[in-house]
Amino acid sequence: MADPGPSRIMSDGDYDYLIKFLALGDSGVGKTSFLYQYTDGKFNSKFITTVGIDFREKRVVYKPSGADGTAGRGQRIHIQLWDTAGQERFRSLTTAFFRDAMGFLLLFDLSSEQSFLNVRNWMSQLQTHAYCENPDIVLCGNKSDLEDQRAIKTESARELAEKYGVPYFETSAATGENVSRAVEVLLDLIMKRMERCVDKSWIPDGTVRTNGVSSATDLTEPKNSPQSKCAC
Repeated sequence: MADPGPSRIMSDGDYDYLIKFLALGDSGVGKTSFLYQYTDGKFNSKFITTVGIDFREKRVVYKPSGADGTAGRGQRIHIQLWDTAGQERFRSLTTAFFRDAMGFLLLFDLSSEQSFLNVRNWMSQLQTHAYCENPDIVLCGNKSDLEDQRAIKTESARELAEKYGVPYFETSAATGENVSRAVEVLLDLIMKRMERCVDKSWIPDGTVRTNGVSSATDLTEPKNSPQSKCAC
């Protein structure tokens, strides 16, 4: 679980891990508003369409759960949340950032059937361009506050999430519903993957900081394992 409280007092270089997440989905599903709600706790209905790519940042303290359910030592996480343009004309730029991201927030609009149908296309893009064929993804049905405009049933979205084996949340950038929870679950998936993987080659350089210096050496082991990057 991530605790955002202590993050406010961290200095610029005072963190243990730099984790990069990428927000994906069709144009207009609310990616920018979602990330702004997570980092700033605010909603701005006047956001303009993202051109190319942008990012926001937040510091949290992640406390892993032990086998007995007790929380371990808090790890200081600097999260970079990359906000991508949903339009087709920016797709080549967007996919160039896939391999550097460790986790993905895939959003669709609960009031837009087309954005839901296009989730399959985004999943295909991720399987092709991400660090492996089975990256960590959290699916978010955004704009849950627009209940009178809902076009996608909760059951349909859950079935799709189960098909791909990913967690699903119904979120609202306007009210903040499940926004932090979705990011926390994605962070937990990433931290557990890093812990259990034998082959660390999928972890981007600069993810781990040792004595204040960006490094990946303490997670890197000889790459003689027959496992693929997704085997863990």
